[in-house]
Amino acid sequence: MWQTLAIASVFFPGLFALSVRSLGWAAPAWSLKDRILLSSRMVSSVQATMATVSGIIVVLNCKDVVHDRYWLAVEYVWVIVPYMIYDIYVMYLCHWHKSKDTLEKKHSLASVRSFLEKDRLMVTHHLFILVVLTPVAQYLRGELGDFFVGCIFVAELSTPFVSLGKILMQLKMQDTLLHKVNGILILVTFFLCRIVLFPFMYSAYARHTGIPIYMVPFHIPMHCNVANASLIAPQLYWFMLICRKAVRLYSSSPSDRNR
Repeated sequence: MWQTLAIASVFFPGLFALSVRSLGWAAPAWSLKDRILLSSRMVSSVQATMATVSGIIVVLNCKDVVHDRYWLAVEYVWVIVPYMIYDIYVMYLCHWHKSKDTLEKKHSLASVRSFLEKDRLMVTHHLFILVVLTPVAQYLRGELGDFFVGCIFVAELSTPFVSLGKILMQLKMQDTLLHKVNGILILVTFFLCRIVLFPFMYSAYARHTGIPIYMVPFHIPMHCNVANASLIAPQLYWFMLICRKAVRLYSSSPSDRNR
């Protein structure tokens, strides 16, 4: 636990700093803001890939969805904890650099307040994972449900595509075929891994216990239902936003999208 926490606490900030420095060497014409934005998205993709691979390994190694154990289901949570703390700070850093021209030139309570107002849903999501889901995953569930923890890890599959979309827009490549294909991949992976994932988990439990799927919420601990509901609610909101962007992307001309 402590070793994993220590390594992850150094790894993500270190990778971010290395990326910012490397981009400074490779693209000296880029501003610090551009390098920070791109680096944050690259690190996000790295973490998402690690989580997805870990989740797939856990799911494949848990044939009994309730009782089977696999060490990554516990250990990778201790990677997520420092990443979430790091990501909140980097989100603030990105917000400050993007709004520096219109806000204040220095970090202040006003800039923090502006960040919390603009990104309150994402910050709340991260804090919920830290304060609620971590104790549930590591302590309250006992030695049951590694399979479902692995499923939650797999939800990160859509993140690299979301990050790639933002990178392409940052590079002014939003009118390319790559951006359109990536948009389809975002829709598909987000829908499957962040929306359909939850009915899939309830279905897996129903098959395991031999009960109808609609009875599953009454057979599992209440904190599991609350955690799942709290997780899927923002995903539905974000998926709605992604669908709106997709409509604009595929139904408008390049000149319309650039307005």
